[in-house]
Amino acid sequence: MSPSQTAPNPRRWKALALIAAAQFMVIMDTSIIGVALPEMQSDLGFSQENLSWVFNAYVVAFGGLLLLGGRLSDLFGAKRLFSAGWLVLAAGSLAAGLADEVWVELTGRAVQGVGAALIAPSALTLLMMLFGGNPKELTKAFALYGAAAPAGGTAGVFLGGVITEYASWPWVFYINIPVAVIALVATPRLMPATPARPGSVDWLGAATVTAGLGTTVFAIVRAPEVGWGSAETLLVLAAGLLLVGLFVAIQARRREPLMRLGIWKAPNLAGANVAQFLMAAAWIPMWFFLNLYLQQVLGLGAFASGSALLPMTVAIMVMMITVAPRLIARFGPKPLVVSGLALLAAGMLWLSFVRADGSFWVDVLPASLVAATGMSLAFIPSLGTALSSARPEEGGLASGIVNTSYQVGSALGLAAMTALATSQGADELGNAAALTDGFSAAFLGAAGIAVAGALLAVVTLRGNRGADAGAQDASEPAGSAEPTRQGV
Repeated sequence: MSPSQTAPNPRRWKALALIAAAQFMVIMDTSIIGVALPEMQSDLGFSQENLSWVFNAYVVAFGGLLLLGGRLSDLFGAKRLFSAGWLVLAAGSLAAGLADEVWVELTGRAVQGVGAALIAPSALTLLMMLFGGNPKELTKAFALYGAAAPAGGTAGVFLGGVITEYASWPWVFYINIPVAVIALVATPRLMPATPARPGSVDWLGAATVTAGLGTTVFAIVRAPEVGWGSAETLLVLAAGLLLVGLFVAIQARRREPLMRLGIWKAPNLAGANVAQFLMAAAWIPMWFFLNLYLQQVLGLGAFASGSALLPMTVAIMVMMITVAPRLIARFGPKPLVVSGLALLAAGMLWLSFVRADGSFWVDVLPASLVAATGMSLAFIPSLGTALSSARPEEGGLASGIVNTSYQVGSALGLAAMTALATSQGADELGNAAALTDGFSAAFLGAAGIAVAGALLAVVTLRGNRGADAGAQDASEPAGSAEPTRQGV
């Protein structure tokens, strides 16, 4: 039975609160470690160039397994996968918090990423089931769901600062455990039943895409240490690209692939995903290096550093929920994607002028607000365009692809900017001038990525689809697709 043929779930708005909280948490886990990184580095013995793996171990597992998580959600039911994801996330959080060695920490972070890859697609499936029969309600639900992602990313910085300052860095992981318990208790009562369906799982495809992504990121992170032209860098990078190519070949031959390659023929799908990929590749390095600049150069404590980025959280929430939808309805999605990425680039360029003897009020606040505004404008229209570009019955696959694009862009962008920053002096702890030069190079590189995203959006995205294009995008797939196919 389609969503339109069933009565609205009386608990749907409470369920939406839990779904938005899930999205908030899985994205927050990418950023909450930012302020805690210096203390983790000191306690566990991370080198400066390898510190980004605390982030990448989570994001590589998260992004690499999203398509698999969506497929499992379709096969076993989104409600079951939603609960299973919280169990896995809680286990990984416990391991990461208890870690006393680098490898244990990275293993815990990877397990957290596996849990997130189960939670995120099943959460979107449940949202579509709850609101898919009412396009107007679905638009509101999608706006709140969409705002939870960047808000979680930025709010994690503030919460990480509070926790690190008044408790200790392991609590940035332990915070997931009580939330997971609440979710596990509430899910049976709030979430709709989701029947399983027959089918097979492309385990080989999941393994090759995850291994290919991880290997490629590893090659980029290691390159500054061993040399960009070294045999190790070239061989490892070639192996990563070969695994990604193998994944594509497997998808072309599989009867039930993780990703049907023909979906890329859909208008605007590729362009919207490129926008999400490059937006993440610019945005994530910004907050990562901004945290390090605030603490390692300006000398702020963990709480002060987290508080310094709180204005970005407020700006994102206001823009995503109130301003961006109105602008999309008036101008359409393409102008906002282009202008949003351009503003993001402007904010990054401004940040590249940070000084070793700078201040928060001059060097950080105005530029970070410009960047946050740009990200807020580009995020919802590019996400909505990606979701609405595919056939209705492939809405879940389209969602999985765009989520993967964002996470892969995050990992590769941070790896590349870490390599750039390290090559310009960001590995010289205690040398404020050298650190500033390295961070400035990373901000400038991120600005270049955002500019490339804006230019590619101009070329690859088609023009306005009408005044209400952006608002409708989120609801188009759900109206005619089976609810269990919205699973990624």
